[in-house]
Amino acid sequence: MRRLSTLMLVLLAVHLQAQTLGGNAAFSFLSQSSGAQLSALGGTNISSIGNDLGLAFHNPSLLREGMDRQASFSFNSFLAGIRNYSAVSAWHLPASGTNIAAGANYFDYGNILQTDASGNVLGSFRPVDYVVQVMASRQYHERFFYGVALKYISSGYAQYKASAIALDAGLSYCDSSNGLQVSIAIKNIGTQLKTYDGSGRPKEELPFDLQAGITKRLAKAPFQFSLTAHHLQAFSIYYNDTTFRAGEGDVGYGEKRTLDKIFAHLVLSAQIFLNEKMELTAGYNFQRRQDLNAYNLSSGLNGFSFGAGLMLKKLNIRYATGFYQQNLFHQLSLNINWKGNL
Repeated sequence: MRRLSTLMLVLLAVHLQAQTLGGNAAFSFLSQSSGAQLSALGGTNISSIGNDLGLAFHNPSLLREGMDRQASFSFNSFLAGIRNYSAVSAWHLPASGTNIAAGANYFDYGNILQTDASGNVLGSFRPVDYVVQVMASRQYHERFFYGVALKYISSGYAQYKASAIALDAGLSYCDSSNGLQVSIAIKNIGTQLKTYDGSGRPKEELPFDLQAGITKRLAKAPFQFSLTAHHLQAFSIYYNDTTFRAGEGDVGYGEKRTLDKIFAHLVLSAQIFLNEKMELTAGYNFQRRQDLNAYNLSSGLNGFSFGAGLMLKKLNIRYATGFYQQNLFHQLSLNINWKGNL
């Protein structure tokens, strides 16, 4: 336990030397949710109490013995024809008391016309991003769990291709008798193996993220609430293109109040367990709302996400949707267990 805590502090100290602001890191698709439940929870959650393997993909300390031989598959339909596919499966190794898992998250952006500077069509290309990762976790004493994930990341846009390796580390405290779980996670600690221009220099930064979260399930009511804080390594995480904003007439965008900057780190979510087989989920991502709000346009339900789950004996089905201006995404996840019941 002390070794993992020391490792996490060392890795954090290294990355605090070079923080990236919003929009300045490569492989930003790594922050996208790979499962419907996580999407419904606001897109960021590392402490939710449950048995969903899709959540462990984003915090390896949530990989538990009860997920032995569980498999999770997800499909997400974004706007403009963008598709996202993910799959992950887990196993428990009784001899060593270790849980392991392997999975992938793949983004297909469809066919895009390739043109020259004058607009002449030269053909088409199909950009893709994906990450493949392996995870391992163990329990320490009764209430602590720790885990790590090793990632291989690849990105290709026509002749421009890049790759990287990265590590996630997570630590969770789970008090099941009181319905409480607290987690911290350090994500995307790594380096590029190949840059987009093929030169290898300079290497771009990965979307490093220090997260903390707490989840509480009420003892006498069918509710569960989560609060997650992300990008704790930097105070102001707003992306501000001053030239674009000034052209739109929004010259005061960069003058964010301290309270706005604090709330930008937070994601709130709630779950209602209607019965043993059905649950409803809602989330609110403060930063997403601010990033999506357009000057002089209605903000609508930007930042909100919703979901529903149907827990059958041998199959869990979850659906999530959320708002991007006037558009919605639709994500469907299926959880099965090769050994029988979930």
